[in-house]
Amino acid sequence: MTKHILVVDDDAASCELLREIFMGRGWQVSTATTPEAARLCFARQPFDLVVSDINLGAEATGLDLLNDFRARCPVILVTGFGTLDAAVAALRDGAWDFISKPFKVDEVVAAVQSALSRKGEMPAAAPSGDLADASGLVGRSSAMVALYKEIARVAPTRSTVLILGESGTGKELVARAIHRHSPRSAGPFIPVNCGALPEALLEAELFGYVRGAFTNAVTDRKGLWEEAHRGTLFLDEIGDLPLPMQVKLLRALQEGEVRRLGAARPQQVDVRVIAATNRNLETEVMCGRFREDLYYRLSTVTLHVPPLRQRRDDLPLLAEAFLLQAAQTVGRPLCFEPSTLAILAAYDFPGNVRELQSVIEYAALHARDGVIRPEDLPLKLQPVKPSGSSEPTDSGQNPFADLPTLDELERRYLVYVLEALDGNRTRAAEVLGIDRRTLYRMAERLGVKLTDGSSQEEP
Repeated sequence: MTKHILVVDDDAASCELLREIFMGRGWQVSTATTPEAARLCFARQPFDLVVSDINLGAEATGLDLLNDFRARCPVILVTGFGTLDAAVAALRDGAWDFISKPFKVDEVVAAVQSALSRKGEMPAAAPSGDLADASGLVGRSSAMVALYKEIARVAPTRSTVLILGESGTGKELVARAIHRHSPRSAGPFIPVNCGALPEALLEAELFGYVRGAFTNAVTDRKGLWEEAHRGTLFLDEIGDLPLPMQVKLLRALQEGEVRRLGAARPQQVDVRVIAATNRNLETEVMCGRFREDLYYRLSTVTLHVPPLRQRRDDLPLLAEAFLLQAAQTVGRPLCFEPSTLAILAAYDFPGNVRELQSVIEYAALHARDGVIRPEDLPLKLQPVKPSGSSEPTDSGQNPFADLPTLDELERRYLVYVLEALDGNRTRAAEVLGIDRRTLYRMAERLGVKLTDGSSQEEP
């Protein structure tokens, strides 16, 4: 028997597009452009599936139709505003699937086929709650919408979650989003960087200690595991955890209890654990650097956060979001020159979203009139100047074109050297032919902020 689908969208052209797609697969299709028309259609005859936009340009929304129809057939919701909140709301209320516009035909067809083939397995609606999202996750690409859906599905559960992704992709934001949309949202969210502390200190930080457990332990102290009681403990950089600590972590996960250093008895703690790493833990297991039993305990649910280069469509949204933050920091409105966005879009951003945010903060501080131009970007993003060109074409290529003062010229050269050396103060002083103390005085006199020289700076 031919399946019958009801398509609901206030845009008649969108209705027609989906009707043609579905009829081309042999399905019967009815359309409605208002919630009232959709309800009338459903009153006249049954449907095997409803595909509805969320925003219908009326008081009633696709979520209202979902509540009306979900007991009788699966409902797939479509939206032009692919956000975590929208995905959570849709899946919370029992939608079969959630699709973001502009969608791919194969994606829609696959979702419809799945819903029609499993009509009897209706998803249960999750309890409603406060869905105000402040996670900071931005993006409408298919990769991010897929991540939103996974967050929405795993958040209401007690499952341990392992978040994988390169540095700077936003793994902690994902962990916070899971916590915020979980029944534990009223409890604490406690982040721990497992790679930032030595083993002995990490054990005391995680599990706490009692008075007299070691020198300077003059009082009892709760560990972070206990601090996260009835909330979420986020173990970042879990791949850096030493093997002896992995054994203790595994026991705490299995038993749901921790023992403070020097304590006679363990105590029960109700904690949900979310872990994250930029390492390939399967490889770490094979090399003997990570316990296999702990890996399987942590990876009950595994989420992958895509790198920025795999979701380039999101870059303009992210750039505008960071530009708004930067404008608040510098206290004036900011905008991009179109050529600047083109340069950003062409760059791979090995540091991912974190690097993009840093680049825009830098550019915002260097934009003279509130317009961010290519010359305001860090040196690594500057357009390559043709070699052998003797005649400067603009002030971006000629440092003297605007007739700067000697102090201004000195400031520009100092900034140039620091950028070229990634902030390495020792190397910068060598290039400038001065000692570091003189470099500090020069930077202070010229109003140049010396950022941390990071791992490349010599002691």
